[in-house]
Amino acid sequence: MRQAGEDSFNSSLKLAEMDGNDGNTGNGEIVDVKLVLRSTRVVTPEGMRAAAVAVADGAIAAVLPYDAGVPAGARLEDVGDDVVLPGLVDTHVHVNDPGRTEWEGFWTATRAAAAGGITTLLDMPLNSLPPTTTVENLRVKQDVARPKAHIDVGFWGGALPDNVKDLRPLHDAGVFGFKCFLSPSGVDEFPQLDQEQLAASLAEIAGFGGLMIVHAEDPHHLDAAPRKSSAKYADFLASRPRDAENTAIANLVEQARRLDARVHVLHLSSSDALPLIAEARREGVRVTVETCPHFLTLTAEEVPDGATEFKCCPPIREAANQDALWAGLADGTIDCVVSDHSPCTAELKTPDFSTAWGGISSLQLGLPAIWTEARRRGHTLDDVARWMSTAPAALAGLERKGAIEAGRDADFAVLAPDRTFTVDPARLHHRNRVTAYAGRTLYGVVTSTWLRGVRIADRGRPSPELSTAFEQGEPPSPNGLLLERNK
Repeated sequence: MRQAGEDSFNSSLKLAEMDGNDGNTGNGEIVDVKLVLRSTRVVTPEGMRAAAVAVADGAIAAVLPYDAGVPAGARLEDVGDDVVLPGLVDTHVHVNDPGRTEWEGFWTATRAAAAGGITTLLDMPLNSLPPTTTVENLRVKQDVARPKAHIDVGFWGGALPDNVKDLRPLHDAGVFGFKCFLSPSGVDEFPQLDQEQLAASLAEIAGFGGLMIVHAEDPHHLDAAPRKSSAKYADFLASRPRDAENTAIANLVEQARRLDARVHVLHLSSSDALPLIAEARREGVRVTVETCPHFLTLTAEEVPDGATEFKCCPPIREAANQDALWAGLADGTIDCVVSDHSPCTAELKTPDFSTAWGGISSLQLGLPAIWTEARRRGHTLDDVARWMSTAPAALAGLERKGAIEAGRDADFAVLAPDRTFTVDPARLHHRNRVTAYAGRTLYGVVTSTWLRGVRIADRGRPSPELSTAFEQGEPPSPNGLLLERNK
């Protein structure tokens, strides 16, 4: 005998199908729904609304009216007024595993990501040993990541002066694109490309329709800038001038225009480059751009001398520059916001800005940091979801990620947007708990994170099963999958 709730639910599912939000298997049979996630505020491609999200086989079966009945055998998770966002997609993470696991590692990085509402990350090709610059090295990294990934993980390849021959094989093996540096990377095993080498790599990548993602700082401007041993942030900022970014981006745009290559500017710090990027797009150049939470929430004026937890390259700039970056987000010139999580041991954060390792760890804090500033500037959580989930997923071609709609993976970040918390480094899950956000009060508590319909974090901590296994030194079977391009 059918239950009234099941009849109501199936009626809603049929209505969703009629509206194009398909809840059927394709042969007219109702899918076997195991979970219904309900909230008065669900961020969908059409906007925020009250809804019940039906989940079957790890995917979103339908987004239904809030009061849709729950079918027999399905579990209802009602999160009240907390906001259900699509799981965040972070396409710029340095996991450093294998080789520099004292800096980070897949176990700790993906735990921190899950606690922060991130359900997919793409690992950068450098700072690990070996770097991801050959298929053999990619397989090494995949083997290391597979038993440790609490969220879904994919990989960028690397473009070096001597590995043009390896780019197509890496593309065929499933990397999502290729990273290069136009200035020294900071590690000897990942040298920069000069303009001739950049052209050779871009031509190869354009030939098979790939994507080049670029750390864009011009080495000649960096060499000409004043550099000295100093604990003063102003001295460090002067050593990484805006002109270094602006010139490198201008050169990159010209190369992309000439070769009809698809390029992406990483971690934009200099707002001066925004008009150039916007004009290039109008002219048909295939260029996209990201920025990072630290550029949008921290300013040079507030960095204390000796506080090298704030050091990154390119650097955190002045408040007026930050305002212009927010304007670039608002008008669509900047596509997405990703972490550039680049951790190291505490010992490498010496008080001297000239010698300290550059990198800011923010996997767990990116969402509340951005929401805190976004809400102050009049933006909505629809905007935040677009910047931190939909757009990064589109950049990487992750068609099952980035939105709450039928057919996508059932990946969710549930946020209490009006709750605040003060950042305590002891409560962070990345390996070295150094953070530029220590002591800051932020809006937005991630109350749970879901990967393909499975709760993987609860109120900032791993799920009970993960916590128990971790404490016993017995890692559980991972929730995360290793992702490959077009699979």
